[in-house]
Amino acid sequence: MNIKTEALTGGFGQPVFHAQSVFKAMMDGMARPGTIQTIAPEVAPPAPLGMAAAAIALTLCDHETPVWLSSRLAKSSMVDWLAFHTGAYVVPERTEARFAFIEHGVALSSFGLFALGTQEYPDRSTTLIVELAGLEGGSRLALTGPGIQAVSEIAPAGLPQAFLRLWTENRALFPRGIDLVMTAGSRFLCLPRTTKIIATEM
Repeated sequence: MNIKTEALTGGFGQPVFHAQSVFKAMMDGMARPGTIQTIAPEVAPPAPLGMAAAAIALTLCDHETPVWLSSRLAKSSMVDWLAFHTGAYVVPERTEARFAFIEHGVALSSFGLFALGTQEYPDRSTTLIVELAGLEGGSRLALTGPGIQAVSEIAPAGLPQAFLRLWTENRALFPRGIDLVMTAGSRFLCLPRTTKIIATEM
């Protein structure tokens, strides 16, 4: 399949209904950090973008949305796919992006490279959608904070060793800071900037 054809296919079969379904799952995921959500609508984005990340893009991006893509995504037909299905446009600078999509295997660097919002407008920050090897099977992390009754645990696979330090630095910026969505295949979990994360004993 050539790039042009690939860009024109693989979107929502029922755009309004499917976008509403994914938006509801996103809101639930943000309200209950760490809970694994599953995307119901099937989409077929260009490789290497995963299904959940693609569904989130289709739901949240529109013609007014600046998007940043990591290197392999930026070189794929993802740019044309996004433009055709959502109208969103790709920007070269992380700080300009409303959403950033990062493919599996890319090392996470400082979250401070992205837009962090301001004290007056903390919502003017970047939401990172990061594809991982899996949402289970990795080192266990304990979550506390708004939306979590006591303590919740997650064990995403493929996080860099520096992740806890990066997240602690991000959380210290509150109300500024990025929000994070981890995806793997058709599943995702949300980590709002208010969530505290610590490593647990094995």
